[in-house]
Amino acid sequence: MSELVKFKFYETALEANRDKQILAENEINSFIANEQLIQSDWLLSQAVGGIQLQVFEEDLEKANQILSDYKENEKVSLEVEHTIADPKFDFVCPKCGSNHIYRDDSATSFFGVSLLTSHKFICYYCENEFTH
Repeated sequence: MSELVKFKFYETALEANRDKQILAENEINSFIANEQLIQSDWLLSQAVGGIQLQVFEEDLEKANQILSDYKENEKVSLEVEHTIADPKFDFVCPKCGSNHIYRDDSATSFFGVSLLTSHKFICYYCENEFTH
C-alpha cells in the first residue's frame, strides 16, 4: 500500500479544498490535514505547518501536473472573458482565443503616413504577435 505524502501547504481551507476538488475531478484521492485545528485556532498554523493537502506517493507527479495545467487554463480563461462586444476584426487570437486584438501599424508607416496595410496583429491579453 502506498503512503500519503505532504503535497502542498495552504494558509486557508478554501484554497486547499479547491485543489482537493480539482484532484477529485481527475480521479486522484487527496486528504486535507490540520484543517479543523487551524480553523479553530489560526495561531497554531505555524506550529503544525499550515493546512496540508496530502496525496498518495504514486499520484504525486500526476497531481502536480493536474494542478499546474489547471492554473494555466484558469489564466487563459480569465483572459478570454475579457473580450470586447463589437470587435474590429472577425478573427481571434490563435493563442488565447480573445477577440481583443489590434493591428501593428508601426512597421508599415513612415512619419505617421501609412505606406502599406499591415498583416501583423497583437493580442491585448497574451501579447501574442501573429499574422492574418
